[in-house]
Amino acid sequence: MDFLNGKIKPLYLKYLATAFGSALITSIYSIVDMAMVGQYQGPDGTAALAVVAPIWNIIFSLGLLMGIGGSIIFSTLKGKSDRISKNENEYFTTAFIGSVILSLIVWIFIVFFDEEMFIFFGAKAILLELAKTYIIPIKFVLPCFLFTQMLAAFLRNDSNPTLATIGVLAGGVFNIIGDYVFVFVFDMGIFGAGLATAMGSVISCVIMITHFFTKQNSLTLVRTYNIVHKMKRICITGFPTFFIDVAMGILTILFNRQIMKYLGVEALSVYGIIVNVSTFVQCCAYSVGQASQPIISINFGARQGKRIKETLKYALYTVVFFSTFWTILVLMIPNMFVGIFMTPTKEILEIAPAIIRCYGLSFLLLPFNIFSTYYFQALLKPKASFIVSVARGLVISGVLIYLLPILHADFIWFTMPITEMIVAVFSAICMVKFTKRLSVYTSKIF
Repeated sequence: MDFLNGKIKPLYLKYLATAFGSALITSIYSIVDMAMVGQYQGPDGTAALAVVAPIWNIIFSLGLLMGIGGSIIFSTLKGKSDRISKNENEYFTTAFIGSVILSLIVWIFIVFFDEEMFIFFGAKAILLELAKTYIIPIKFVLPCFLFTQMLAAFLRNDSNPTLATIGVLAGGVFNIIGDYVFVFVFDMGIFGAGLATAMGSVISCVIMITHFFTKQNSLTLVRTYNIVHKMKRICITGFPTFFIDVAMGILTILFNRQIMKYLGVEALSVYGIIVNVSTFVQCCAYSVGQASQPIISINFGARQGKRIKETLKYALYTVVFFSTFWTILVLMIPNMFVGIFMTPTKEILEIAPAIIRCYGLSFLLLPFNIFSTYYFQALLKPKASFIVSVARGLVISGVLIYLLPILHADFIWFTMPITEMIVAVFSAICMVKFTKRLSVYTSKIF
């Protein structure tokens, strides 16, 4: 694929299709688990997986930290030189080493401190036991989840987005089938859902590794100098994307604790539903960012401002589509999601529509805000990307989670709509400013 001379529209659409496929299946992992467990175990199963949700945010965010951070620099250097050199692969090697270290740290922590962690996430009594049962098979293959995210990012930037998608799709399809077989046919319940998810992740990781045995592979492990400096650059570049995911885990913990304090288990069950739908919407936004980022990064390195602007145009069209689609869906048929994720009680059916509609208003601006972080990263503007991710992921949203329930318990559901609206104003201003500079920038990138 010719990032520097090929037509932008077909190039973007090809990458969007593969990125969307990967994002779709990634979100389906948690969605199918919650749907199957909710149908099998009822609202308690749904609430238990809401407690587990922050773990996925932490693991996937660490994979994105190394993958997105390293691959953006890899692509930018490739655009500058129009060739692969040892220097580019030093960043791949550094990202690989960082992924090994992070996966080992998380692995040890979850294996030995799972109960304490789930209690901190808001689990009590039956929810704690269900969460601990679900995580048992996942403990054995935990690094695969992190490496899948890291490898997928580098494969997209190494002109092989199709294999990244095939890997994620294969693991996801197995997870879907395995969930039904293990949960219902073998009557394993929530343990079966965890087993299917663990096996699906191994399949995805193994398929992606085959890229290194293909002729088009240009990723190699090389002797790396100044590894601390390179790791710092990768972390700075990848931090905004990392924080989007890890912040979602932090917010889930805060929401869990506040909902249990003010509203109870039924409301937490509904939150378990809406947070999974939100994850799905977020993954749609990821697909736009991941489709445009390699094109923008390489052309930024080559100083092709017009091609970046054209890519931005198609990305914003896609963002508008996803925003409109998901907002209309949650406003029109909120109880459809309830029926998908659990066998609801009468109380759940009564409270769910208002909760889903209020929280779902955030979907109108969520895709734009997430895409903006990818755009700013690709233009090597980590400060703006950092502000967007931290403001929406912790600062503004964190304050509102604690402030709004004091005014009225049900006001907690307006936390994310208000947050996204404030952040969108800042994102739009920065996007206009940086885009105007593309035709005149001459400063040295590295």
